[in-house]
Amino acid sequence: MTTTTDPADAGTRAQAAPIRSLTVLPAHREDVELHTADGLRLVGELARPLASGGGPGTPAATLVTLHPLPTHGGYMDSHVLRKASWRLPALADLAVLRFNTRGTSSPRGTSEGAFDEGRGERFDVAAAIEYAEFHDLPHRWLVGWSFGTELALMHGHDPAVEGAILLSPPLHRATDEDLDAWAAFGRPLVVLVPELDDYLRPDEARARFARVPQAEVIGVEGAKHLWVGEPAVRRVLDEVVAHVLPGRAPLPTTWSGPAETAHVAPAAPDGTDDPADDEPADETRSAAPAPEEDA
Repeated sequence: MTTTTDPADAGTRAQAAPIRSLTVLPAHREDVELHTADGLRLVGELARPLASGGGPGTPAATLVTLHPLPTHGGYMDSHVLRKASWRLPALADLAVLRFNTRGTSSPRGTSEGAFDEGRGERFDVAAAIEYAEFHDLPHRWLVGWSFGTELALMHGHDPAVEGAILLSPPLHRATDEDLDAWAAFGRPLVVLVPELDDYLRPDEARARFARVPQAEVIGVEGAKHLWVGEPAVRRVLDEVVAHVLPGRAPLPTTWSGPAETAHVAPAAPDGTDDPADDEPADETRSAAPAPEEDA
């Protein structure tokens, strides 16, 4: 299914309105399927900028996103990744590819296979990169969150990738050998580490990632592992755009064109889905992830 919000059809606001948690900006959105080398079908969505005629435009760069831990509520709609797809095609001319890794379900559907602790998911990462390359989506960057950072570090050093951005890396499954492999790969590695993270905080992250000479570790004051709250989301998206498209950040916080308001399910128990997080009360509504597993 393809969903398009066309400025010619939706009408234009008389004045700029704030971009809120549920604001969906214009983009060409289509359901996609990825096919892995071990024979699985994965479900996803590709959001691209709109061309002047309302069809898909040519993006300036592409984000291949990798979601948090599916056994603790992570999926392609985890809120930071979903908001990237809602905003970045319009605000930064970025394409955003989201998908469910093997065995993961979302409103989009369920990907075939079963969760494999990051091992079999190497085929999922390869399938997503291959999809972006085959469909001529340019300047491909991986954006992983929590468990997704492990997948990027373990399986993302592909010549078709220009770099990776890691959000809240726990470094549970990724080893020093994986960091050494990324160092040898030589492509940029941007590491956003919340000051109040449950698993890895900025000072320890700087020590762990010192093995990767090109890694840039950015401590984010006041942020938590789940990036709850609109200020945290905006900081993440600004950093993503600043590194993928230098000179395009900070992003605007208002929009004067057509827009929609999303209707989403209640927040996931672990907080990776936070549908109304521009309200201060949401900082306390989302529970912390389980103490021995990353979200």
